Amino acid sequence: MIVDQNNSLEAAMSLYCGIDLHSNNSVICVINEEDKRLKEVKVDNNSELVIKALSRYKKRLKAVAIESTFNWYWLADELMDAGF
Repeated sequence: MIVDQNNSLEAAMSLYCGIDLHSNNSVICVINEEDKRLKEVKVDNNSELVIKALSRYKKRLKAVAIESTFNWYWLADELMDAGF
């Protein structure tokens, strides 16, 4: 775990992301180890928007789960290409 300059426990916690993928938008939720919701946002289905929404959490994300729908593969590919 990485501790920030203030030795903040919350900053050191691992984070997890779930993405509810719909046909034209996604709802992104980021939680910490204590199930505290740190972010919940709805974005258009555009890989740049999804990556931007997750970028500040990238180093601490341990897992990203995408709802297994007929159109999940493009987002999984884009996130893996971006290092998530």
